[in-house]
Amino acid sequence: MSRPPFAYMRASAAMMASDVGGGPLTHLMVQACGDCHLGNFGAFASPERRLLFDINDFDETLPASWEFDLKRLVTSFVLLGREQGIDKVAQHEAAFAVVQSYIARLREYALASPLDAWYSIIDSEALIREAPDEATRQRRIAFEQKARQRTGDSMARKLVTMESGSPRFVHDPPIISRLPLGGQLDRAFRTVLCRYPNTLGEDRQEVLARYTLADVAFKVVGVGSVGTRCGIALYVSDGGDLLILQVKEAVPSVLQHYAPMAPVVHDGRRVVLGQRLMQAASDIFLGWADDEEGRHYYVRQLRDMKTSIPTEDLKGPVLSNFAAMCGWSLARAHAKSGHATRLSGYIGTSGKLAESLAQFACSYADQCERDFEAFTQAIRSGILPAETEPLR
Repeated sequence: MSRPPFAYMRASAAMMASDVGGGPLTHLMVQACGDCHLGNFGAFASPERRLLFDINDFDETLPASWEFDLKRLVTSFVLLGREQGIDKVAQHEAAFAVVQSYIARLREYALASPLDAWYSIIDSEALIREAPDEATRQRRIAFEQKARQRTGDSMARKLVTMESGSPRFVHDPPIISRLPLGGQLDRAFRTVLCRYPNTLGEDRQEVLARYTLADVAFKVVGVGSVGTRCGIALYVSDGGDLLILQVKEAVPSVLQHYAPMAPVVHDGRRVVLGQRLMQAASDIFLGWADDEEGRHYYVRQLRDMKTSIPTEDLKGPVLSNFAAMCGWSLARAHAKSGHATRLSGYIGTSGKLAESLAQFACSYADQCERDFEAFTQAIRSGILPAETEPLR
């Protein structure tokens, strides 16, 4: 049996949360990402057009224990190391680097004022500056340049065509599928797009009002969103400028059974508020709404310089360096949304936590492999129906 693909870790947040052990300390709750694996760290544009490095997926976000995110993050580095054939020592070092960086940065934020912690960012300049060697520095410079080319305009050129003088989404199933006008999904997406501007600030509403909705389509997205309603909306300004928004169904967080809190009223709102709390800067068009059936959604720009560092580059010293950058980013997010002073004081400054979680990550990676073996065996035996390429 081959090693489980790293992508499998992306769909196992509930498994991770259920095995944390013990109840979370309510006075040490933070706004947790809930899906805090290394693949969900990357670059995106701030409203000021700076390229930021941060967490970029919040479908599972919820106020919860700080441990949930940290344990999931360290385990993802061990799983990636195994998938790439990296030795156990290097896997352990990467997991250790995540926690060590998290502790050190969290202490810095604990000593800073709440405003300084809130305004803190990790931008592309920091990512380049922290590179462990010249080759990595050059790759990150190229990464920054590539990210700056991944704008909404570049996306529109690939996804949009002109038909009878009007822009329409390219019909490219199964990734992008046009929807029958007036059909169930078309009505649902258009209802959300009509209602959601009310959740934006008045200044953002003013900007969006300068565009007119021209087309709606269904678009397949990531592994964790399979089975949910995900669409894209094409807007056009009077001058012919294009804007593409993404409409994503928001379902209950996998953490809801493990975090003591009041019931969530609207899962789209949960995602949006969690993202605003954790990220250094968020999309100006980020908002939420529901459709006529009461399904919850959130809306954001489809892509605005959003990209991830290629995992094939994460080897040797680069792996531990990137692990430290992710630990730094997570500490900033938790400090912004929680009580950094209390949390830093509870964790302390010794290396015991880093060593314990590095060992945990190695053990939990074993559990993840066992679960993946059971998962693939269920597919082979027909117990779990699936459309897939032949499994080795």
